[in-house]
Amino acid sequence: MTSSPRISATHGKPYTIGLVQMRCDGSPAENLKKAIAMLEKAAAQGVQVACLPELFLGPYFCQQEDAAQFDLAEPVPGATTEALGKIAKKTGLTILASIFEKRAAGMCHNTLVLILPNGALGGIYRKMHIPDDPHFHEKYYFTPGDLGFRSFTTPEGRKIGTLVCWDQWFPEAARLTALQGAEVIFYPTAIGWMPSEKQQLGAAQADAWETVQRGHAIANGVYVAAVNRIGYEGAKKDGLEFWGGSFIADPFGRVLARASRDKEEIITAVVDPALQEETRRAWPFFRDRRIEHYGALSAHHGSLPEEKP
Repeated sequence: MTSSPRISATHGKPYTIGLVQMRCDGSPAENLKKAIAMLEKAAAQGVQVACLPELFLGPYFCQQEDAAQFDLAEPVPGATTEALGKIAKKTGLTILASIFEKRAAGMCHNTLVLILPNGALGGIYRKMHIPDDPHFHEKYYFTPGDLGFRSFTTPEGRKIGTLVCWDQWFPEAARLTALQGAEVIFYPTAIGWMPSEKQQLGAAQADAWETVQRGHAIANGVYVAAVNRIGYEGAKKDGLEFWGGSFIADPFGRVLARASRDKEEIITAVVDPALQEETRRAWPFFRDRRIEHYGALSAHHGSLPEEKP
C-alpha cells in the first residue's frame, strides 16, 4: 500500500466503537443486567457505537436440539429492545445486539437489532448463513434471514454494516454489505473450542477465524469488529469453551484492539471514514472489479460446465 495525502475533512467524522466481551452463562435477566452495566461503562469510556456478543441473553442453547429452548424466543420489538432502548437513551449509545427473535409460531430468527441513541429501534438484520455442525445446531432453531445483507446509516451519518457469526466466513456477505456503504462491519459471535479438538486444532481454528475477517477488512476497505463471548458452557466433557479474542481491525487489516481469551472486557477503537477513503484510493479493489464476469458466483459448486483444453 502506497502512502497518499491525508484526505480532507469532507468525509464523516471519526467515532469510537466498542465491543463488549462477556460471559453469557447466567439467566436472561442476569445477562441483561450485566450487559447494561458494561454498556454504561463503555459509554463512560467514550464509546459511541457498542456491540454485544451473539445471543448474549443466555448460554448458547444450540449445542443440542431441544424444543423447549424455543420458549426463549421473543418478539422484535419486545422486552429486550425496550430495555436496550432505555440504556441507549440514557447513555447516547448506538447499540447492536443479537436476539432470538420469535416471528411467528415455529418461525424464529437469529436477529441483530440496531438501537439508536434516542432509544428507537433503527433496523434489524436476520442472520443469513445458518450452520449445522456438532454443537452448532442452528438450523433446528433459526429460519434463514429474508432481509438480505444490510448496512444502516445512523442519524449521525455513521454507516454500520451488520452480519452475525457464521456469516463471517463468507466473502460474499462482507462484499455485499460493504457495497451498501458500510464503513465498519460488526460480527457478533458465539464461537468456541470443543475439548476433543482444542489441543490439536485450537490455535489454528482461532487464527483462521481472525484471519478470514481481517481479509474481509482488506478486500473491502472496511473496519471489521468481531465480538465473542467467553467461558465454558455445556456438558462437562463435551461442551464448548468460547475463546473470546474479540478484535477490531482497520481497512488495511491491522488489528487496532484485541481482547483476551478468558476475561470480560471492553475493547475500543476509532473508526475514521477518512482512513477508509485513503485506503481505497491506494488499493482500489472496488474500481477494478469485473462484475460482468461474476455471474457464475450465484451457481452451486460443481454445477458449472468443465472447461475443456
